Amino acid sequence: MKKINVVLLLFSTVFVAAAQTGTNTAASREMALQDCIQEALQHNLDVQIERYNPQISLFNLHAAYGGYDPLLNISGQHNYNVSPGGLSQSLTNTIPSSTSDENSFKSDIGGVLPWGLQYDFSGKISEQYGQYVSSTPPPTPFDSSGGSIGVSLTQPLLKNFWIDNTRLTIKVAKNRLKYSEQGLRQQVITSVTAVENAYYELIYAQDNVKVQQEALKLAQTQLDQDNQRVQIGTLAVLSVQQDEAQVATSRANLIAAQSTLNTDQNTLKNLLTDEYSRWHDLDVQPTVTLTAPVQIFDLQNSWGKGMSERPDLLQARLNVEQQGIQLKYYRNQLFPELDLIGSYGFNGASREFSGTFNQYNEGNSPFYSYGAQMSVPLGNIGPRNQYKSTKATLKQIVLQLKQFEQNVMVQIDNAVKVAQSDYQSVEATKQARIYAEAALDAEQKTYAVGKATTFEVLQYQNNLTAARSQEIRALANYNEALANLAQEEGSTLDQFGIRIEIN
Repeated sequence: MKKINVVLLLFSTVFVAAAQTGTNTAASREMALQDCIQEALQHNLDVQIERYNPQISLFNLHAAYGGYDPLLNISGQHNYNVSPGGLSQSLTNTIPSSTSDENSFKSDIGGVLPWGLQYDFSGKISEQYGQYVSSTPPPTPFDSSGGSIGVSLTQPLLKNFWIDNTRLTIKVAKNRLKYSEQGLRQQVITSVTAVENAYYELIYAQDNVKVQQEALKLAQTQLDQDNQRVQIGTLAVLSVQQDEAQVATSRANLIAAQSTLNTDQNTLKNLLTDEYSRWHDLDVQPTVTLTAPVQIFDLQNSWGKGMSERPDLLQARLNVEQQGIQLKYYRNQLFPELDLIGSYGFNGASREFSGTFNQYNEGNSPFYSYGAQMSVPLGNIGPRNQYKSTKATLKQIVLQLKQFEQNVMVQIDNAVKVAQSDYQSVEATKQARIYAEAALDAEQKTYAVGKATTFEVLQYQNNLTAARSQEIRALANYNEALANLAQEEGSTLDQFGIRIEIN
């Protein structure tokens, strides 16, 4: 089969189309199957809708990385305080009353790193000024400035060491991105297969109209000939009435066939466009006739394709993977919290801000700390039961996957058998049509010499019409069976050279 060089992109789509859909005044448009598939990849609404899911999943993944964004905090504050004074603890000295104003500023930037390390860079500085008011004036003014800068670190060693909530969210988001990509593949396969089936149904409908037209022509010819025989007195009027009934039946069959053709036209056009009104008055004319290409069926090979390429099966495996990620997270939550902690920085003090900053730069007044902290939940009921629930769910999903894989094998096996049967039907219906043509020809010759009745000739005409219809039906069924087999295998995209890239 001819390849279609198509790249279906998430943000930009590149297609080499035989013709673009537009305002078309022609009554019909010839289209090969490849042309129909390209139109569907561009304009099919189901594909367009599904194409947004990988984009949404990609945005969700980017949002999950937001858990590593540093957080900046800045604050400033002014305090005013009046102290009434009093006596010292020895009750011998008087503490003078005071008034003070304080301006303070703090800032810090903190966050978490991908291996779970929590960090916080902070700095603070304050300036205080005022006066002491004693019983002996004048008041004594005071002015001072101080602060510190430093960093504090916390590294989990048990709980949240292997995986924490941020890493869980990122891993699940990556999994769901792959899931949505397979969902897009599944939708493209479904839509392409639907186009194939609709295309073959349209060919069948057109050919069936021709068969019914030929049947009407045969019935009308028989009626005309029998009318002549009635006029010359060699045939009874009853035979003409049988001919008229046959003509009416054939005309009704033709009307039904034309109605089916119109419906099949609409079915195909609906799959090809997102603007049906522009295609409403346009008839799609297939450029090929129905044939029966020889296909070598290899069940083991088909099973292999299905196990490795079916998007819905790959999605089921991604669900198992996602549950495994959840299980890993909840297992890590069973452990107690054991964290290494530490801090380091510099202090500063002076009468002015500038002096305090100079002391930061000189680093003459360092401070540091290190140690560990541990938190042990005594019951730990919630995490333990959450872990058990997730573990049981994983076992259930694994069994569901096994069941799905088995169902896929059965579906492929059935599809292969249907295709094999339909191929055999093609040859059988072809022979039946050949024999029906020969039988009608012989019966017409017998009728011409007066050794057969009109009823018998009409029966042979009906048999031929049925045989012709069954032959093209078998051809359509076989081609559709091949398309359905490719869908069950998940090989439709490879068959037509369609690639899907998510940017």
